[in-house]
Amino acid sequence: MFSDELERWLKSDGPKTLEALNAVFAERAFAVGILLLMLVPALPLPTGGVSHVLELVAIVLAAEMVLGRRTVWVPGRWRNRELGATITGKTLPFVMRRIRQVERFSRRRGSRLFGQRWFNRILGLVLIALALAAALAPPFSGLDTLPSLGAVVVALSILLEDLVVLVVGLVIGTGGIVLILTVGAALVRLLTGLL
Repeated sequence: MFSDELERWLKSDGPKTLEALNAVFAERAFAVGILLLMLVPALPLPTGGVSHVLELVAIVLAAEMVLGRRTVWVPGRWRNRELGATITGKTLPFVMRRIRQVERFSRRRGSRLFGQRWFNRILGLVLIALALAAALAPPFSGLDTLPSLGAVVVALSILLEDLVVLVVGLVIGTGGIVLILTVGAALVRLLTGLL
């Protein structure tokens, strides 16, 4: 189970850096990174613009997936930087508990698909679309929550290799995009009616 792997890595004596994360999880490091980055925008809380930075980094990681990279590229000065006590002591254990809840119901359905490079490139495009939709949602509207949550669930489906979880993530993310477009169109009509 992925949560057990994550727990072993957290409890190991090795360094807790981006380079170590990359070495332990290999191609799945993309999904781990996107899951962690999109978790903050997925919370229905005001983030004061921090979520846009996280969404941008998630888009870069997803673009690396589309390009077919096998490992996450990060700038040299970030590779050996420690993740910090907040991430390793609070965020990752919180994420691990939530993943364990999903793992109880998840099964490896369609795991061969997740091993295909073309499929991972498509998932990279999906993740770019969801992160971009979250970033373009009207500020302080809370509309970025659903596309972000969709990206988190899609990333989780990659880690669990479960097509059912992927479909759930796609439904949540698509619903969020439709909601953004619907509310955006209504706002445009309202503003043009006032002018």
